[in-house]
Amino acid sequence: MTVRCRELIETCEVLVYDALVSAEILAMVNPSAERRYVGKRGETHTVEQVDINKLLAEYVRAGRTVLRLKGGDPYLFGRGAEEALYLTERGVPVEVVPGVTAGLAATAYAGIPVTHREQASAVAFVTGHEDPTKPESALDWSALAKVGTLCFYMGVKNLGRIAAELAHHLPPTTPVAVIQWGTTPRQRTVLGTLSDIERRVREARLEAPALTIVGAVCALHGKLNFFERRPLFGRRVVVTRARAQASELATCLAGLGAEVLRFPTIRVVPPEDTRALAAAARHLEHFAWSVFTSVNGVEALFAQLEDQGRDARAFGSCKAAAVGPATAQRLLDKGIRADLRPANYVAEEIVAALRSVGVFQTPLPPRILLPRADLARTDLPQQLRENGADVTEVIAYCTRPETEGHEEAVAALEAGSVDAATFTSASTVHRFVLALGPERLKTVLAAPRLKCLSIGPQTTAALRAANMPVHGEATQHDIPGLVELLQSALKP
Repeated sequence: MTVRCRELIETCEVLVYDALVSAEILAMVNPSAERRYVGKRGETHTVEQVDINKLLAEYVRAGRTVLRLKGGDPYLFGRGAEEALYLTERGVPVEVVPGVTAGLAATAYAGIPVTHREQASAVAFVTGHEDPTKPESALDWSALAKVGTLCFYMGVKNLGRIAAELAHHLPPTTPVAVIQWGTTPRQRTVLGTLSDIERRVREARLEAPALTIVGAVCALHGKLNFFERRPLFGRRVVVTRARAQASELATCLAGLGAEVLRFPTIRVVPPEDTRALAAAARHLEHFAWSVFTSVNGVEALFAQLEDQGRDARAFGSCKAAAVGPATAQRLLDKGIRADLRPANYVAEEIVAALRSVGVFQTPLPPRILLPRADLARTDLPQQLRENGADVTEVIAYCTRPETEGHEEAVAALEAGSVDAATFTSASTVHRFVLALGPERLKTVLAAPRLKCLSIGPQTTAALRAANMPVHGEATQHDIPGLVELLQSALKP
């Protein structure tokens, strides 16, 4: 999507969207925005077009900022022009934001350039599903046959007729490609010729949404098909993290070609009583060390500093320890370079790292600040105290069960169509088990294809305590380590 489109998604008051708008895009929508689904699939219309037009006008007249979100480009076979005309004729202001149409995006992801200096100097975008009320086709098939590359939209049902019409004007051996779910991890490409493409598509059981490409450029699929060769292409992975934290892992997996199904198990909220955290932030320079075990702890402490009109300078001589690269990076973003970076969130390793730099060898007990979650384990503060530290624990944030956003992931898990489920903390395991319930969990775990993968020892212990299998634990207990484990566990 364009930058402008994303800005509007994040700021609109009302979102009116179509069937092919993905869950990833919907996750960007302002949580306070009203969402109205008006999608159409085939002959099934949730809302008729005339009613969509009226709906848009009504929202705007009520003083709402409305985003009418379509797949691809609104002016290419998207009925965007009809909606825009309806609104402008009634004095409703309209801004049109161009998009990337499937004829360019899906073909590129399938390794098919729509033009090529030696093979095609022109391209035509053609509807494969004309207005059924027309008495006859408006397409000039003989003229279309002279264009270098043809991109047919919405033509799967009529594929046989399209191939037959073109076969009157082109050799039956003319290459054809049909691309289903282009640019998504569900993408499938079937190659053939005008003479056999209908049979091949039927045998492959391809259905809409799909794009049909006709022309010599289809032969380049084998050489330029980068997307379908990615290491996790076609794999379905469930990500169990807090909604706000899932994006890093999801982005990595999507970049490797996986279909990411989000299963938000927890949400991070501020504590009801922030006085202890505020006091710690106010006297930060009195601590020898502040130990951050998560990005959330960093964000919470700095939010308090901001409320107090202070910044990174408040640390003074207080040193910072950051567990994991993401936590260290978030500290750096705030202006603090971590003095110590224990690689793994294991209490013994954190204490050993602090011991290695002489923290416990001072005449007086070192004062250590530990901003943590409300349900954090007691191992770390206990071991710090056993080594002589004066530990101040403050609740920086709370974790609560997430009750929404599971539907797609749960359906895929129950259907046995998920390759792996990733767990990044003990709390994600507990919430996953609670969200599914015993009977549904039993069904999910019975799927032979599902692998349960853990980020580290504490998460592994939680999985075993819940009688769940552990098919692998990341050697490096962070997101890059978990991604590496996934690639290894899901190798063909």
